Amino acid sequence: MSTFNHTGVSHTVFRLLGIPGLEDQHMCISIPFLISYIIALLGNSLLIFVILTKQSLHGPMYLFLCMLAGADIVLSTSTIPQMLAIFWFNAGEISLDRCITQLFFIYSTFFSESGILLVMAFDRYIAICYPLRYTSILTNSLIGKIGVTIFLRSYGTVVPIIFLVKRLTFCKSNILPNTGCKHIILARISCNDIRINIWYGFFVLMSTLVLDIVLIFISYMLILRAVFCIPSQDARHKALNTCGSHVCVIVLFYGPGIFTTLTQRFGHHIAPHIHVLLANVSILIAPMVNPIIYGVKTKQIRDQVVHVLC
Repeated sequence: MSTFNHTGVSHTVFRLLGIPGLEDQHMCISIPFLISYIIALLGNSLLIFVILTKQSLHGPMYLFLCMLAGADIVLSTSTIPQMLAIFWFNAGEISLDRCITQLFFIYSTFFSESGILLVMAFDRYIAICYPLRYTSILTNSLIGKIGVTIFLRSYGTVVPIIFLVKRLTFCKSNILPNTGCKHIILARISCNDIRINIWYGFFVLMSTLVLDIVLIFISYMLILRAVFCIPSQDARHKALNTCGSHVCVIVLFYGPGIFTTLTQRFGHHIAPHIHVLLANVSILIAPMVNPIIYGVKTKQIRDQVVHVLC
């Protein structure tokens, strides 16, 4: 369970506590997470099935939405089953390799989702500002290259984190007061100088999530400028309505994450179990709600889903 090196004992097996302070309520807490996970799996799987099987939904916007649904499934599956195992069976023991694997999938998928949302903003910009050239610009070949670029960027930024964690010596403790493995939580129980971990984490945050948010904001400023130059009020309303679903998804993806980050940074008086709950909710809320938003607000998807189910 542990290995020895020149610095002493380094733990290779850790214990996830779940939600510290609420261990006696784990079974009750698991119910809403289980229901949300089932909704996320079924909703996103149905979305992917409908888009891939219906020729009329093979346009750029729907292919990007298919990527987003796939990322939602991976993100929720990387976190919720582990959490439920802790809640139901007290199965909190996890090896360092499994911990790093979970960390890799959570971070890479999260960054991929951010990249997909950025590309979807670009898609809306092209659709509204250059409607006659929309399909000639966003060809299937370009969409494929964009998808590969998104995932290469995500994997490329997360892989160094694996090596930064691997170099650490975990001699302080093997107790992780969380439901899953996080980079900084692991770094804090090590005996090493973790400044490089902190600074690289900051670099990744700025070069992915923050950059994506800035570019999405710029895209929508350009979209709004183009929309308000349209003389027809009906045309303006229709153009804005096509962006409604995407804006809702952006808010649900970035909003809870930003709120959670701020509470962890400045809410030192807040109980630890609140931080853990907020972090888990922020990861699950987007995968659960995204297919509902697109199913309700996008007529083409809504009609095809009704056709499949009925």
